[in-house]
Amino acid sequence: MRDSSQNRPHVCLFILKFGDGGVERMMVNIARGLSMIGVRVDFIVKETQAPYLHLLPAQVRIIRFQVSKQKAALPKLIDYLKTNDPDIVLSAKIPDDQIALQAKRRHSGRTRFFLRPGTALISRMKARGTHPLRRWLKTRQLSSLFTAADGVVAVSQGVANEVVELSAIPWEKISVIKNPTITPELYQQAEAAVDEPWLAADQPPLILGIGGLRRQKDFPTLLRAFALVRRQLPCRLMILGQGNKREQLLDLARELELGDDFRLPGFVENPYAYLNGAKLFVLSSLWEGSPNVLTEAMALGTSCVSTDCPSGPHEVTRGGEVAPLVPMGDVERLAQAMLRTLREPLDPQRLKEAVSDYTLVKSASSYLAAFGFVSEVSIDD
Repeated sequence: MRDSSQNRPHVCLFILKFGDGGVERMMVNIARGLSMIGVRVDFIVKETQAPYLHLLPAQVRIIRFQVSKQKAALPKLIDYLKTNDPDIVLSAKIPDDQIALQAKRRHSGRTRFFLRPGTALISRMKARGTHPLRRWLKTRQLSSLFTAADGVVAVSQGVANEVVELSAIPWEKISVIKNPTITPELYQQAEAAVDEPWLAADQPPLILGIGGLRRQKDFPTLLRAFALVRRQLPCRLMILGQGNKREQLLDLARELELGDDFRLPGFVENPYAYLNGAKLFVLSSLWEGSPNVLTEAMALGTSCVSTDCPSGPHEVTRGGEVAPLVPMGDVERLAQAMLRTLREPLDPQRLKEAVSDYTLVKSASSYLAAFGFVSEVSIDD
């Protein structure tokens, strides 16, 4: 990029409420990638003691908005825009999108505002059984946001398709950009030693699920499929994550008589060591955006099976070419695919090659292009 810092593209990532989810992690990775290719990056949050923020490089400026309520951030954002006038503001959650676009209406500078929907919005409402009236209101809200934005970045083609269906905005306004999922620390953490007897070489094959214990991930289907697989092949199932479906899953495990072959350890600090040591990773979701953990499993060369849910798995697995895809909620088809893949593991190199574009620099370069700038850093760096 150009030597003068003031002449470099200036991007602000705006994400107030900061948890430990995939959206937060991807926004941090976007900031990291943009910084790596020479972009000036500001990162606005409500709390600086939050997950993933420690991964941001020193040159990313973290700005704290000390507000008790979301709407109180609006005047602060307006002041920030007047003082800094960045080229781009990127937001990724609906409450943040609303504040950003309210600020847009009051800002006369050069700043352009981009939204980053991270999940299949229509599919999520359908799978949740959202009431028709509430769905209509939500659709109007989302349509208004996408229409008002200067641009939309979708994390997969499936998400982009649903954005257009929701809002009828022109395709020229949308960019599809792969998530910056694959990081240097992914491989370092994958090789770390963990005190987990189930990962020992002399133990039965370990099947792994990872994610919040909630409806979206449809872990009951995974448990039922595992029960069928276990009848034909000694194996174990572990699901890493926490959520409100924990007791329901434990009850189902007892009903299926899974005994000591099933565990729910909860949150673990380093899931990648487990992912690297497992014989099979299974994504049983009802909807996604671009499933990061499936991408990470493939990057590590771990055999995978996934539901063909909207959206993302179809694209990540190249239409099921490199890893099996099965219909959502189909216990028997999922069990068949799991059993087949345990007996005939997938080619690790093909898995890795399929997700080779999901890196920090390649994703960041695509974001910069979507914003109308050209990176002077090779995407192969």
